[in-house]
Amino acid sequence: MVGLCRKAAMTACLAGALLLLCFPLLAFAESTDRAVNDAIRARVETLQSGSDLVIQGATVASTTVLPALYQRRDFAPVWTNPRAIKQLFDAVRNIDEDGLDPEDYHLATLEKLQTEVGSEASVNPARRADLDVLLTDSLVRLGYHLLIGKVDPVELDGNWNVNRTINGRDAVLALSSAIAEGSVDNLLAAVRPQHMYYRHLQNALARYRAIAAAGGWPGEPAGPTLKSCMSDPRGIALRTRLSVTQRMPGADAQSALLDAALEDAVKVFQRQHGLAADGAVGKATLAALNMPVESRIDQIRVNLERARWVLHDMPEEFVLVDIAGFNVRYIRDGQTLWQARAQVGKPYRRTPVFKSRITYLEMNPTWTVPPTILRNDVLPAIKRDIAYLKQKNMKVIDYNHNVVDPTSIDWSRYRGPDFPYLIRQDPGPNNALGRIKFMFPNEHLVYLHDTPSKSLFERTERAFSSGCIRVENPYQFAELLLDDPNTWNRRAITQAIDSELTRKVTLPRPVTVLLLYWTVAPDDSGDVIFKQDIYGRDAGILAGLNSELSLNQQVFSWADSAKAD
Repeated sequence: MVGLCRKAAMTACLAGALLLLCFPLLAFAESTDRAVNDAIRARVETLQSGSDLVIQGATVASTTVLPALYQRRDFAPVWTNPRAIKQLFDAVRNIDEDGLDPEDYHLATLEKLQTEVGSEASVNPARRADLDVLLTDSLVRLGYHLLIGKVDPVELDGNWNVNRTINGRDAVLALSSAIAEGSVDNLLAAVRPQHMYYRHLQNALARYRAIAAAGGWPGEPAGPTLKSCMSDPRGIALRTRLSVTQRMPGADAQSALLDAALEDAVKVFQRQHGLAADGAVGKATLAALNMPVESRIDQIRVNLERARWVLHDMPEEFVLVDIAGFNVRYIRDGQTLWQARAQVGKPYRRTPVFKSRITYLEMNPTWTVPPTILRNDVLPAIKRDIAYLKQKNMKVIDYNHNVVDPTSIDWSRYRGPDFPYLIRQDPGPNNALGRIKFMFPNEHLVYLHDTPSKSLFERTERAFSSGCIRVENPYQFAELLLDDPNTWNRRAITQAIDSELTRKVTLPRPVTVLLLYWTVAPDDSGDVIFKQDIYGRDAGILAGLNSELSLNQQVFSWADSAKAD
């Protein structure tokens, strides 16, 4: 009994001693935690004061979401789940698959901080705070760029009106939940565009980067146009060049003959690069052949960025105008119901990029000459020969819609903005709008319409208009939009147009129309088509992708971006 008492007493003493030893450790842990929290608070307050927060040379850009996240947690560290940390590092290292730069997301600095924190014998609260805050900023940047884009399209084009939005998501809750649950990869997958365009562009980027890593492709020597059945030493180089990017039919690789198989391969290349597929290697085809692979990679990266601007939450039904591709598609439930060649604005009268909704169509439309065309084209033509008005079936009308005798006007007095009348072209086969137009409200006075200049659809490059989009086969398009086979079948539409009476018909439902500019896009085979940058728009986007982040433009406020919807 005495022994048991002694043993119990010794156990109690030992427990007491251990407890006394633990008190400093617990106090130290609590003190360290408080120090980390205080360090995080100090960094958040720096952001909230409007000052730059720079951590080992890396600037924190998230001035809204990041402070809100830490405030909800009373400034406690967020990154306590090792799985979440690994997922973020993996995502940053692989973000080049999206055409983005891992260093935009602090990769080198994060790797250094992680090493420092992991190797310290004693915990450094400042380093822990730095790592936690920078991990958060990295994730906000990633999410923002995948969901909305790195480059601000409004900075490049004041006409841009395709709203970028997070659709009311609670960014702080989404971030904190993903980090806590170790589902960062799922969060990033959810904000990355899911459209097939994006996946095809990613695949193309990987393919062309592999070509670059293997040494790219050889140049094609200059010289006279290579044509069918010619034998020229450059034919050998041509075979070698084409074999890098496409399958070549079995033939002697050293053959200098531009035979049928090689000619067909040239045609495939031409179609994939927006060129006339004539099988001859002239100046345009030679330039495309000799475009460096690095330039093609940049072109794909630019269009991945465009995809991030617009390919989220696409409507089930929409009309897509591909300006650089000179075509129009009507898409419903993921299926292309109608597509046609298009004519778009000349380089000095560019078709704008924007979003609207087609609400009605007009058969046998009149055409009121827009101010720019009036000033630059119509008034000078009338001054040269007043008979121009009769030749073009045009009338002069005042603002009360009264017809004015053109001979009563002193045309020499007017240059355009001061012209006190309107010039209107009556309906007819030679009307500039053709027999039908498709209307959607916009400040640019741009719409889709028929055209009497149908021969121009046969051209490969079709930038001929003054900004509007001329479409081929408009009657079929009208039938699909009206979606009423009993009242508005093809026969009824043709009869209404043949009457030559102007008639407005409201669509049963508005249809979204997107006027977009793609210089790389998937083809029907899953490959990609490279197009001419007819308006010179790629350079600005590429410069933005390759530049350091502009904190004035990119504050990474998901909450604020929701207001734009």
